[in-house]
Amino acid sequence: MLNAMKTQGRGLAPQQVRGMNRAVVLQLFRRFRQLSRADIARHSGMSEGTVSRIIAELMQERLVSEQGVENSTGGRPGTLLRLDSSHFHAVGAEIQNWETRVAVGTLEGRMVASESFRTPASPPKALDAVADAFRSLSRPYGAERLEGLGVSVRGIVNSESGVLEVGNNPAWTGLAVRAQLEQRVGFPVYVENNIRSAALVEYSLGVPEAHASHSLLYVMVNEGVGMGIVLGGQLYRGPHNAAGEFGQMVIADSPGDGGQDRPGCLESLASNPALCDRYAELSGNPRKSSEETAARARQICYLALQGDEAARQAVTEVSRYLGIGIANAVWGLDADMVVIDGVLTEAWPLVSKAIRNQFPADRELQTFTHLDLRPCFFRGDASLLGAVALPFAHIFNTGQRGVTGNGSARNGGK
Repeated sequence: MLNAMKTQGRGLAPQQVRGMNRAVVLQLFRRFRQLSRADIARHSGMSEGTVSRIIAELMQERLVSEQGVENSTGGRPGTLLRLDSSHFHAVGAEIQNWETRVAVGTLEGRMVASESFRTPASPPKALDAVADAFRSLSRPYGAERLEGLGVSVRGIVNSESGVLEVGNNPAWTGLAVRAQLEQRVGFPVYVENNIRSAALVEYSLGVPEAHASHSLLYVMVNEGVGMGIVLGGQLYRGPHNAAGEFGQMVIADSPGDGGQDRPGCLESLASNPALCDRYAELSGNPRKSSEETAARARQICYLALQGDEAARQAVTEVSRYLGIGIANAVWGLDADMVVIDGVLTEAWPLVSKAIRNQFPADRELQTFTHLDLRPCFFRGDASLLGAVALPFAHIFNTGQRGVTGNGSARNGGK
């Protein structure tokens, strides 16, 4: 890590190098949770004196706090430190077609309060509702302890401009989400695609193995199928902010295997609606058109685990298609971890087996032999937690807070 810092630090002003070193220390806390000063020096390659100075600054700024003494191995025990979850907070909003969830969380990634409501059909009214929830949830903390508002939305998002370029709902296409919400709340707003924000928080705050991965693929199965790609610790968005449109991958050429618009695409074969439709065919029990597919898919997964043959077959078939798509993505990106989120994971024993059956059996193929396949650590909350984490990203990237005490952006805060 130190070598990378030296390379990046060439030609930088001392203040910039100092900020980068602070960022390294903060990222180590995010990865290991609790560390002593000696641990930080060992992992970062910085001198103990440099580490001590940085820790003193971070403690004074309430970004890091002491957590007791580590177990002694014969020498003088070191003081354990971790991110301070008691002081700074951020608000995150996950806007879905049907429901919007808003939560306030800590620097360490813990949600402390939340609320949800039916998403208004009108985008301006939906943003008004998000702003109202922001004010309600953030009121106990005061402006000086808030980093801002993060928003995760479905569709193609330009995270630099905060514009939803192509919305899942046509009414949202072209909406300047960041600008409109900043006018409403008076704090910096950060906007990201829901699946990418979920992928980043799974990488940053999920299991330690996720943070150690070089190529992590986060697959969300809901009304469609999407993918978040984290390469070398960085989100990959693509030149048109459209990387990860996994559900459009065509894996069958038979018109009977998929929808009319795009026959054979993964979204038409492995999404919640696909599972519901396949179970209806097998069981002879048609679903109601007004029935929410997530709730129905959850019921089918439960029935499958209870031994219902039609449910087991439907889950296995849908998971087989998902496995074919995942195998193709792993071939292309040489992934070492695949995380799957969505209701489908509630039948994980059946799902994981069907997916793995699509991986090549040749034990000499290291790509699949060492592939870590697992359900999402945050189980349905990843997108919301990702939204909460967006305002904190500036701290972990630069070592500095992104807003001032009155809620306005610092220089470079965006």
